[in-house]
Amino acid sequence: MTREVPHRVAYVAFETTASPALTVAGKLRLPVEGPFPGPAVVICHGSDGVDGRGEFHAWALNEAGIATLEIDMWAARGVARGAAARPGSPIETVADAFAALSFLTRQPEIDPFRIGVMGFSWGGVVSLLSATRAVSEAYRGAGPVFAAHVAHYPVCWAYGVVPGLSLVDRTGAPILIQTGEADAYDTPGAGERLASRLRADGGAGAIDHHAYEHATHGFDRDLPTQVINDPFAHEGRGGPVTMAFHPNAAAQARTAAVAFLSTRL
Repeated sequence: MTREVPHRVAYVAFETTASPALTVAGKLRLPVEGPFPGPAVVICHGSDGVDGRGEFHAWALNEAGIATLEIDMWAARGVARGAAARPGSPIETVADAFAALSFLTRQPEIDPFRIGVMGFSWGGVVSLLSATRAVSEAYRGAGPVFAAHVAHYPVCWAYGVVPGLSLVDRTGAPILIQTGEADAYDTPGAGERLASRLRADGGAGAIDHHAYEHATHGFDRDLPTQVINDPFAHEGRGGPVTMAFHPNAAAQARTAAVAFLSTRL
């Protein structure tokens, strides 16, 4: 459950450098109390689109004095929600996150050097990819890099396996990965294996990881349990994935994300 905290809302839109060019819309939430300029977080949805997960985390971030901008990557492309309709690869939507970063750097309430990115599933992959120098230099232009990255259940097996999904040569910004141990995209322990590999590869920046026992993919999605089919599930073998709200894991993950971002931004 969410609760309201004092904030101002603006519905915004901005151009991206995607090909072809797109206009992405988003919901900007600004804490009513300063000091300004302050930190902000770009929020990137999962394959099911904007479905409440961003809002679930946004109010807690706003309460901590962090502005949020949740973007809608699917509406910009005219695609339906779900695994069958989404673009071919998360790399196709990385431009949206960096366009949101650029938009926020131009807002008087935001410190351009204190902007992080958070994502869920597909958006979690976007958050991780944006931590690499190759992706950042390709999409950010002359602006600052993201200062922190939070990835919720970002399909941990895929990096270095699926073409285009590489996490080598990172910017050095800190990363928090949060996973459910019952996530059918991966096997138990996949999140910690990914975090350990990133810590060991010589890249700069702290890597934190929290795993939640019995939590499935989408454990912070406060909606009825849903079973989907995705070719990326079960370590790329494809098949069904259960998404079930886990209130305790969701609350713990939200607290951890706020603490991480409050410290890092």
